[in-house]
Amino acid sequence: MIDDQPDPARVTRGADPAAVGPYLAKTLGDDRWLACTVDLISGGKSNLTYVVESAAGALVLRRPPLGGVLPTAHDMVREYRVITALRDTAVPVPRTYALCENPTLLGAPFYLMERVAGPIVGRELPPGYADRPEQRRRIGEGLIDVLAALHAVDVEAVGLGDFGRPDGFLARQVRRWSQQWERTRIDDMPALDRLAADLATGLPTSGPATLVHGDYRLDNTVLDPAQPGRIAAVLDWEMSTLGDPLADVGLLLVYWSDPDDAGARTDAMVTPAATAHEGFPRRREVVELYAARSGRDVSALPWYQAFGFFKLAVVCAGIAARHRAGAMIGDGFEDVGARVAPLVDLGRAALAEGVVE
Repeated sequence: MIDDQPDPARVTRGADPAAVGPYLAKTLGDDRWLACTVDLISGGKSNLTYVVESAAGALVLRRPPLGGVLPTAHDMVREYRVITALRDTAVPVPRTYALCENPTLLGAPFYLMERVAGPIVGRELPPGYADRPEQRRRIGEGLIDVLAALHAVDVEAVGLGDFGRPDGFLARQVRRWSQQWERTRIDDMPALDRLAADLATGLPTSGPATLVHGDYRLDNTVLDPAQPGRIAAVLDWEMSTLGDPLADVGLLLVYWSDPDDAGARTDAMVTPAATAHEGFPRRREVVELYAARSGRDVSALPWYQAFGFFKLAVVCAGIAARHRAGAMIGDGFEDVGARVAPLVDLGRAALAEGVVE
């Protein structure tokens, strides 16, 4: 699934190979899994992701954080269900192998899936990959094509007709993330409270509901190593549900860097994006391309982008709270809390100006 190198020092906290190996050997009917190794993949700021390797091959294990898990968050059962359901659709996903709902084995439910080969791109593209602007353009267009394909999935046909409650989706989302903020409040931030209130009073009217990913962005995909522009797999489905598809577009715009970004835009970037490099579509082009691919009215996108900034601010506050409590594994969490204020500023600006920031 992931082309990142495991940590130099093997980390098995949260996924003990002495428990994982026998489980896989029994579940998959292959004793070669008994002698397995488990490595934490660096970079995850929410659920924990490990590579499990043995003579039988390599799989990826996903489980929730080790502590501070909020209600409705980090739901492995839902993530496993949606990935499994999308297997034969136009949305590329890893193949799933096993779901363990019993929390006694690792302390939480977990699942295992295929390890899809290919780069996962954050700030920079790998050396020698998509060196030409036209290749980078195809990557950007490929991301938008897959998002439009996701929003076109017949949820009844794939068994996801009951996967969420579309009616009142936006109001529930604002309420849910406001409650998450209350549970993880690490500092007094009246500007974040005001943004939540403004979002709640200015809800747009949603169009027809679709399956939504909930965290769609470049670094939640695996790119085809041989064919830049083809998305090999979409990852991190923990927040997927049925709802307003423009919520995915708004959040994609939050993570999408333009080459001339400055100020709060750069201060807020938790996951720097390679989209700032020459060739990638600009944010305004992302909106135009999605509108053309999907046929949807995107005039209300500033609200959805503001909600994306708000949602990410709350996520960052939660990560900072778990880091302070010692519940995060890995590096790179020390400055996450500093991202909250610029994210709030961007959200308020998008609402006030009524344009995509």
